[in-house]
Amino acid sequence: MGMSPGQQRVPATQKKRPQWMVGGATILTFVALLYLIELFDQLSRHSLDANGIRPLETDGLWGIVFAPVLHANWQHLMANTVPLLVLGFLMTLAGLSRFVWATAIVWILGGFGTWLIGNWGSDCGPTDHIGASGLIFGWLAFLLIFGIFVRKFSDILIGLVVLFIYGGVLWGAMPVLGQCGGVSWEGHLCGAIAGVVAAYLLSAPERNARARIKTGTHS
Repeated sequence: MGMSPGQQRVPATQKKRPQWMVGGATILTFVALLYLIELFDQLSRHSLDANGIRPLETDGLWGIVFAPVLHANWQHLMANTVPLLVLGFLMTLAGLSRFVWATAIVWILGGFGTWLIGNWGSDCGPTDHIGASGLIFGWLAFLLIFGIFVRKFSDILIGLVVLFIYGGVLWGAMPVLGQCGGVSWEGHLCGAIAGVVAAYLLSAPERNARARIKTGTHS
């Protein structure tokens, strides 16, 4: 039977796009979304900023969901943009599934930690934590140690490159007491801790495989 003019032959299996291309598109889309959200926030006279993490307040728990996509101003967002693009892209190289799960762990666990300790060291009473820097610190910590857990050369190399470029940023996770407003070291610290947890949990297949090999060798 002949084909009608509107029909076309297509391959049974489409060629899969390279992982780096899919990862790059994913991160670019996420960052573009942050700029759209900030544009709306600016046009609405910062109506969204009050939806951040407010420590130890029941309503402040919603900030765990919203805080990473909210920023105080354009300068705040632009300061986070390059680390988001670079670290986010490197995260996708570990696999998109791992990227999604690691991001979810850092987002939720890091946010909950910030909700618990976010008022520590503050001299100005209740605080409101917004910004994607907790996510950045989580990705940074993940990339630094994931290669050690999986013992894969490419992941270890990525960790070393990240350490060389962004290692100094980790000072931002050090406690600063007595400040009023400013940088949320609590969010940075909790994000970094959540990144370590994510790296440990998501390296389980490789760690379990090594354990089985070791057991088999000595049995």
